[in-house]
Amino acid sequence: MKFFRLMHDGVPRLGLTDDTLVAGRLFEEGLNVFDVLERPWTAPSGDVVDLGSELLPPFDVTSIRDFITFEQHTVGALRSVAVDKGVPPAWFDAPAFYFTNPHAAIGHNGVVPVAPGSQQFDCELEVAAVIGKDGFNLSVEEAEEHIAGYMILNDWSARDLQRAEMTVGLGPAKGKDTATSLGPLFVTKDELVDVVSDGFLKLAMSVAINGEVLAADSLANMAWSFPELVAYASRGTWVRRGDILGSGTSGGGCLAEFWGWQGSLTPPALVPGDVVSLTVERLGTLTNVVGEAPPVQPVPGARRRGYTPPTPFEP
Repeated sequence: MKFFRLMHDGVPRLGLTDDTLVAGRLFEEGLNVFDVLERPWTAPSGDVVDLGSELLPPFDVTSIRDFITFEQHTVGALRSVAVDKGVPPAWFDAPAFYFTNPHAAIGHNGVVPVAPGSQQFDCELEVAAVIGKDGFNLSVEEAEEHIAGYMILNDWSARDLQRAEMTVGLGPAKGKDTATSLGPLFVTKDELVDVVSDGFLKLAMSVAINGEVLAADSLANMAWSFPELVAYASRGTWVRRGDILGSGTSGGGCLAEFWGWQGSLTPPALVPGDVVSLTVERLGTLTNVVGEAPPVQPVPGARRRGYTPPTPFEP
């Protein structure tokens, strides 16, 4: 099934579309994706609507873990921070991720504001797995059963803010949480069984800015499969229905990687008015327009306090 969601007569409504991805029929008011998956006999019976307008994210997101699983992107993006840094050995040991902001989810054709204060705004081409049922400390084999489907994810990034704040050692914060785009569709995994090979999805993917293709890659180039990402995310904790796990950026799927390989801001950073389209085979095209940044509300720098280092405890 291929789900979408939009505002209809002032109310969020879930709908179902077909392979044309042009129009779809709405379900009754109040249903969400997971209601329908639990009751597969439920059928849309409402109005037929055009999918060319602004859509909502396909469902209300509970959390977003975003991984970094494409080696090419990892090398190039790190070069944009430190030319000779290379991929740290820990990257190869386990799939690293960070948590981003579920309250900043934006749908297809929505306006994405530049992060306040940023002069190096960037997009990132990714695919997200959607958790369909809760699970704790899952094996890779068990994790597969907890994936309900997939959709496109754009992890918008303010590279100048991100670069500065990551020197503190806690990872990205305001460099990332202005927006995450999701959609246009949520596609259930049964629609993709014919493109799975050794646990990996063989789907072509590309990113275009103002109609010009920046780069293309295959989702099969992930270093870990989605079930492996889910198993790792659930290690010693829960993944919950509605959680999203991003694949990380594909090879060439963001501007920062080009900046790292070329040693300059070429192509230039995104500015208001730019149109970014992410296309993934079988999942559709997720398009957004870059909007003006909100004003920077000033926050003072740290107050320097005197301190005395602690002494070891002696029993």
